[in-house]
Amino acid sequence: MRHRRAARSYRERVTSESSTAPRAGADAMAALAVLGDESRRRLLEFVRRARRPVTREEASAAVGISRKLAAFHLDKLVASGLLEAGHGGHGPRRVGRAPKVYRPSPHPVVVSLPPRRSDLLASLLAEAVMAQRPGESAREAAVRLARAHGEAVGAQAADAGLTAFLEDVGFEPADEGDGRTVLHNCPFHPVAARHPELVCGMNHAFLCGYLAASGDDRETSAVLAPREGACCVELRHGPARTATAGRPDADGAPCARDAAGGADG
Repeated sequence: MRHRRAARSYRERVTSESSTAPRAGADAMAALAVLGDESRRRLLEFVRRARRPVTREEASAAVGISRKLAAFHLDKLVASGLLEAGHGGHGPRRVGRAPKVYRPSPHPVVVSLPPRRSDLLASLLAEAVMAQRPGESAREAAVRLARAHGEAVGAQAADAGLTAFLEDVGFEPADEGDGRTVLHNCPFHPVAARHPELVCGMNHAFLCGYLAASGDDRETSAVLAPREGACCVELRHGPARTATAGRPDADGAPCARDAAGGADG
């Protein structure tokens, strides 16, 4: 239960940075599951194409179902986050209030298996372009900002839990024993495979920043340990944390995910 609260907390922090941040992971899967019903798919398409708030009467007439059934399906779409509801519009007015209307949600729904966080990577790279300092290379700016982002998230993660954070970002962590946690998924693949010296360095800096700000660095270190089929960063705990692998800035580090013919895991 604590891990679930922590995951929601991280998603809320990310979403607060942008009013249209995409929903992903379990939230997105649940939203898309609602669309298994054909009537709901047609209602969603009608509301999205209307380009204005629509009433239950308008939606039911467009799809060819009863107003009561349309209301049921529309409210299911609202509960899933695919639509938003309010009151207003130009439909028949009931006593006491304006008719209920529906509009598309501004939040994109993204489903990727395995999880990918291209939105986070793109945001950091764009910020690096805008915030590059005199005498600083583009790569140095990107790594600096990745660490700063990790620190910002970690500073708010006192009660979050490291494992919940890693799961929510999409790293798919697994305890391998001997004080090692392997991150079996790289959420920044396949860009990391094409530009490992940049993206793996940013990933490493992001995790180091999180550990430092959350206080987890007292027991855990993020080290570069490229291996086939996994993220190039792994976590070391306790005595194992002093046994570093790879160089701390990932300069020139290979992306082991592609060591066997460029397989995307």
